[in-house]
Amino acid sequence: MAEKLQLRIYGDNSFPTLIYLPGLHGDWTLIGSFRKAVAGKVRFVEMTYPRTLTWSLDDYAAAIENALSENGISNGWLLGESFGSQPLWALVARGNFQTKGIILAGGFVQLPMYRLLQLAERVAGNIALSLLTQIIFPVTNKMLAWLYVKLARVRFRHSSETLAKINEFIERRTPLDFHAARHRLHLIAGSNFCETAKNAKVPIFALTGWLDPIVPWFIVRRWLRKYCPMLCDYRVIRGDHAILVSAPKEAAKQILEWMRSFTI
Repeated sequence: MAEKLQLRIYGDNSFPTLIYLPGLHGDWTLIGSFRKAVAGKVRFVEMTYPRTLTWSLDDYAAAIENALSENGISNGWLLGESFGSQPLWALVARGNFQTKGIILAGGFVQLPMYRLLQLAERVAGNIALSLLTQIIFPVTNKMLAWLYVKLARVRFRHSSETLAKINEFIERRTPLDFHAARHRLHLIAGSNFCETAKNAKVPIFALTGWLDPIVPWFIVRRWLRKYCPMLCDYRVIRGDHAILVSAPKEAAKQILEWMRSFTI
């Protein structure tokens, strides 16, 4: 289980394919409301990353390629949520998968504060990454899980599918899961896909929430507008960093509109 990427597919191949790459938490437990919002309009592919402590971003991309190929999927739109934008860029850089379009959801090319992350890792190593993982992803601490559940019931009160999976989400936050999330932060600290993004040949879109202290959207938007000629639109809507979870209907509506505009 720790080293196996898992894939689930909803809808048939008569629909455009939308491939969801999850964020730091690495699984599909919170995407239910968004999945429901796009049902019947796309073939939705979701995945759960392995809890690996050794994979590179290229390893992630290779595993995703293989899983898609095994399921007969050779092309589609890539939807990268937060950390998921990094294996997304690695997948694009490999050039094997036929990407129809790129959508970043709270995603980025290079984390705006990556130099601080690099410095923290050099000075304090795993201690710094462990602390940062707790800040970004507090539910990995079982002592804080009960508080997360209470807040989640308010935050996701309009997303019944997400609420139904909260307990499963908490149960998956094991010590190994925490270390895997910390390893993903390490990968972010060392990644640089600026040239890949600059040279992209497919339409690029980005969506985020106004309240996003983790990935400041105004920095990401400025960089994309300046350096990415294929950037077609960047939307900031009401919600937070996990925009696919905090505003699933609004996010789905916007993403489907983008896909329709470039689907022949």
